[in-house]
Amino acid sequence: MSEPKIVSMAQPEGAGVIDYPREDRREIGCPTRETWTLYESADGLMTAGIWACEVGRWRIAFPPGKEEYFFVLEGHVRLHAPDGCWTDVFAGQGAIIPAGFQGAFEVLVPVRKHFVVVDRA
Repeated sequence: MSEPKIVSMAQPEGAGVIDYPREDRREIGCPTRETWTLYESADGLMTAGIWACEVGRWRIAFPPGKEEYFFVLEGHVRLHAPDGCWTDVFAGQGAIIPAGFQGAFEVLVPVRKHFVVVDRA
């Protein structure tokens, strides 16, 4: 068994994995999203890395047991709750999307963020 090693959250060389919001969840645009997964725990319960996205908005639904902490490095995102309230997160700020959250994720200014997802499901 190898020794555990510290994982750097620096921007890696090369392209990340490209994807787009599912068509049935899109509300504004079809933004390109790029993900660099830098860490996956041995038990598969946690992933961490860097995520970048263009301007757009789509619905999200976190299942029970799945939550995300993120820290915005550049850009501006807005999380919309079902009750009509929203939370803005700007560069230099972080937020947590709690397990069971349903709403919308909006990128108002192209964003780059660190993320940590815990999935106990």
